[in-house]
Amino acid sequence: MKKKISILGLVFLLIFSFSGCGKKAVDKPEYDKEAMTANVERVVETFQEMSDEEFAVFEDMPDVQLTLTMVTAGLPIEGDDFLSMIEAWKAGEVECGKIKAIKDARFEELKTGASVTLDTEFENRDGEIIVNFDEKMNMESMTVNAHYSIGEILEKAGLNTILGMGTVFVVLIFISFIIYLFKYIPVLEQKLSRKSKKTAPAQVKTSTPVVEEVEEAGDDEELIAVIAAAIAAAEGTSTDGFVVRSIKRRKTNRW
Repeated sequence: MKKKISILGLVFLLIFSFSGCGKKAVDKPEYDKEAMTANVERVVETFQEMSDEEFAVFEDMPDVQLTLTMVTAGLPIEGDDFLSMIEAWKAGEVECGKIKAIKDARFEELKTGASVTLDTEFENRDGEIIVNFDEKMNMESMTVNAHYSIGEILEKAGLNTILGMGTVFVVLIFISFIIYLFKYIPVLEQKLSRKSKKTAPAQVKTSTPVVEEVEEAGDDEELIAVIAAAIAAAEGTSTDGFVVRSIKRRKTNRW
């Protein structure tokens, strides 16, 4: 009885395993390698023939209109994806130059989607153009990779190292210069404090004569009033009949 139960269990296990394999086989997308490669080559040829003005026309076009243009042209590309491919193409031309020849095309299935790689000979160096597709065989992105020699790689690495170390040293020198200037701060503070002490007494001296002149002017007015009253009393008149304009003191004043 136990033997029969174990056999039935093995049968059910095999049935479920086969059904799972069949489901994976059904869900796995089937790619048309030739059509996808032909679309990539078509886009590359179109980019080669386009001028900067024609690229600008596509870049200024609204996204919906650009998508309809791609559908009309029979290219499975969304509008924003097509613009990103234009940017990648321009950057690749700056780095590698114009295309001289396409050597080979390779198709590769990825975990999500697939890619087509064109081994390309450019004016400046060899490289490759990689176009990625989604599971519905729509183009998503383009990448232009340049093949550098070992000497060029080492040269770039050396330049990056020198640039990074040079920047660090410049910053350290600047910081040390600022720290060096700190010792002059107390000297400047002392000079400023001395200047403030010197300017304070000078202001007091200049204000003193003004006070004396005001006091003298006040005394003269009182003296004029007293003399005018004395003269008016002596003459038997009022002070309205004459005006005292000035008073002169004699050197030998005995009264």
